[in-house]
Amino acid sequence: MITMTEATATPEPLRRLSDEGVSVWLDDLSRKRITSGNLAELLTTRHVVGVTTNPSIFQAAIGSGEGYEEQLADLAVRGVTVDEAVRMMTTADVRTAADILHPVYEASGGRDGRVSIEVDPRLAHDTAATVAEARQLAWLVDRPNVMIKIPATRAGLPAITEVIAQGISVNVTLIFSLERYREVMAAYLAGLERAREAGLDLSAIHSVASFFVSRVDTEIDKRLTLLGTDEALALKGRAALANARLAYEAYEEVFAGDRWLALSGARANKQRPLWASTGVKDPAYKDTLYVEDLVAPGTVNTMPEATLDATADHGRVTGDTVTGGYAQARADLAAVERLGISYDEVVTQLEDEGVAKFATAWQDLLDAVTKSMDSKGVEEQ
Repeated sequence: MITMTEATATPEPLRRLSDEGVSVWLDDLSRKRITSGNLAELLTTRHVVGVTTNPSIFQAAIGSGEGYEEQLADLAVRGVTVDEAVRMMTTADVRTAADILHPVYEASGGRDGRVSIEVDPRLAHDTAATVAEARQLAWLVDRPNVMIKIPATRAGLPAITEVIAQGISVNVTLIFSLERYREVMAAYLAGLERAREAGLDLSAIHSVASFFVSRVDTEIDKRLTLLGTDEALALKGRAALANARLAYEAYEEVFAGDRWLALSGARANKQRPLWASTGVKDPAYKDTLYVEDLVAPGTVNTMPEATLDATADHGRVTGDTVTGGYAQARADLAAVERLGISYDEVVTQLEDEGVAKFATAWQDLLDAVTKSMDSKGVEEQ
């Protein structure tokens, strides 16, 4: 729990985000962040109430070797496979982070205090393997506040349903399109319905849907710049916000429908929209753009530390900046389409690239750990 004294130290913009119903999660984790006390400190100084990880984050953390030397040496002596070594290190970090955030989890009734860990990205197009990996990760971390990240690929959708049906909380990741987002929400509801039929306590099952933001602007802005007309250039920096706002509109519709109402009567939890990829890629844009302009109740904003610090320092949170903008959002995306930029083509490309980037980061991590374990094994001889 955050005490009154600690709360006064929280930067005003981040506290205001919380007051507006936005949960602030940190999009980063490392052994050093844990052991230094920095993660625990962020709970009080930055109003952080959750943590997300991904293969790129672990590649940066473990690839550096800092803080992992002793465990790497032990794993090398034991002769474990590199895949097992990586899982031992990543789940250890997530388990410890989950313990640090457990008071937040308890205070929020399970809503926050969450730490997410992703299934092996190489399994993104294999439903059965994704389900098996999700179950294994939940077992390895063994904490009630863990969330297993499953990518919103075509093969990921039935995996989401199956994992939710087994009572495991899920963070659905790599969502770019409005159509896929609706399919993700349907997969979640189907999982809850199966969990209810199995007699599980729906109140213990939570989920967030990670809708990626900045990458949409990066790709569409690139195409608008190539067109180079005044009309095209005037649309730069608007597509990502439009896409996210229409995602929130879809969320409001789905979680006001009859299918949801039947589940809410069984104490089910809504699958909250989570704004991911909120670090601004274009230096021409304000560094808090994807925080300030995506404020809406019942959402999560997971921020890299630079965005978190920027928001704390000079963010301007003025209330809900989403629900009044649906008509303009539709107009902005329609204007992009009229210029010959295909929305469907862009979001498909971004999903493919997202899966590929995480798979590459995971392989880079495996390679770095292999090299480190080989050197540790030599040292022990």
